[in-house]
Amino acid sequence: MPFRLPDKLYFKIGEVSNIVGVKPYVLRYWETEFDQLRPGKAPSRHRLYKKKDVELLLNIKRLLYSEGYTIEGARKKLKEGKKKKVRGQLPLPLMDPTYKHTLIKIKKDLQSLHKKLS
Repeated sequence: MPFRLPDKLYFKIGEVSNIVGVKPYVLRYWETEFDQLRPGKAPSRHRLYKKKDVELLLNIKRLLYSEGYTIEGARKKLKEGKKKKVRGQLPLPLMDPTYKHTLIKIKKDLQSLHKKLS
């Protein structure tokens, strides 16, 4: 089953850090590098990320860590994706051609594990 974000309006930086799998200082750095990423601030000045911000951060992480893009390359790729995005089109991670293959492998691994535990 694919990962689903919790159904919340806002996420604190610690929650986002855990979801994305990077330290909070990395999230703050990415805010300086990606114009699309602008979390709100609570009256206490804590960052509040919306669901779309978290999805964007997951895309940024994928581009940088999995696909090997530089910051500049990831910036361009995100801008390209925004221009090409059509209503109803799947988000970037789901457009990845290896996505289906990865899910099939995960399913087989889970079935194998279930069989061993039974």
